Amino acid sequence: MKAAVLETIDAPLVISEVELGPLGNGQVLVKILVSGVCGSQLQEIAGYKGNAKFVPHLLGHEGCGIVEKVGEGVTTVKKGDKVVMHWRKGEGIESDFPSYMYKGRKMSSGKVTTLSEYSIVSENRLTVAPKDTPNDFCALLGCGLSTALATIENEANVQRGESVLVVGVGGLGASLTKAASLAGANPIIALDIHDKETMAKSLGATHFFNSAKEDIKEALGKAGIKDVNVIVETSGSAESIRDTLPLLAGSGRYILVGQPKPGASVEIMNAVHLFGGEGKMIKATQGGQFAPARDIGRYIQKYAKTLDTSLLITHRTALDKINDAITMMREGKANRIMVDL
Repeated sequence: MKAAVLETIDAPLVISEVELGPLGNGQVLVKILVSGVCGSQLQEIAGYKGNAKFVPHLLGHEGCGIVEKVGEGVTTVKKGDKVVMHWRKGEGIESDFPSYMYKGRKMSSGKVTTLSEYSIVSENRLTVAPKDTPNDFCALLGCGLSTALATIENEANVQRGESVLVVGVGGLGASLTKAASLAGANPIIALDIHDKETMAKSLGATHFFNSAKEDIKEALGKAGIKDVNVIVETSGSAESIRDTLPLLAGSGRYILVGQPKPGASVEIMNAVHLFGGEGKMIKATQGGQFAPARDIGRYIQKYAKTLDTSLLITHRTALDKINDAITMMREGKANRIMVDL
């Protein structure tokens, strides 16, 4: 099968032939239909995920596929099922790491990977979806859209009429903007270092500011916004966290979705502001507490037929063009890029 392989940290991915290993207990062979490219892949390529000692390996954790074969002990999926491929643990067996052959040598990889024609996946990283669920919607539920919906609902507990600031309007930030709109937030402020006003407002943002060109505090003041009830930070930039944390309202919630680089420190300016109102909350989240078994069916029922995923997906590509897609993401020229397998 053809796959994108991370051979060397901070180097382009290699598109090459990879042989599938045998299915072990709790493992499932999936034919991949479509995969999203997530910002986490940029961190993996840079070696920020503690993965440097495990190269070469496969990448991707947001996909939609069809079950081809199931290993011993698998009970939650069967051959022919359409599945959401997700990084959060769901129902079923937590299998061992799968085995592949690459350039004549054994290669292990993650318990879900999606940037290849086929993947050996741990049972608990798969959830069945109805056959008529759009492939792109299924893939987005693997990470970006599910993280956004869960963060707004579970971590931020956004109430109708509360103000929300989304910091960083990439693939995840776009989904967060849409999720805030679905929750009835108002105003919704999108912030980025690239000009993404048209896109952000198409997803429900009422305001957009470019932090590379204007001071966010002054810009909010001019817009008549004193402070913000909920801030969701997606960039992981220590400077961004430092600059946006003081914008939080008393009793506000600051949710860290993006991860700072290893070793990075965050400075809290004039920290006494944290004690305003009833006290402010700062919380780091893993996927917004998204629980696949609980949430995937619910999200499909609520949004699969009404949410326009074309507003979240800015580009499509083929696997052999994956490095071009990664470059576009690094340069801020794309939100979610879908790879058609």
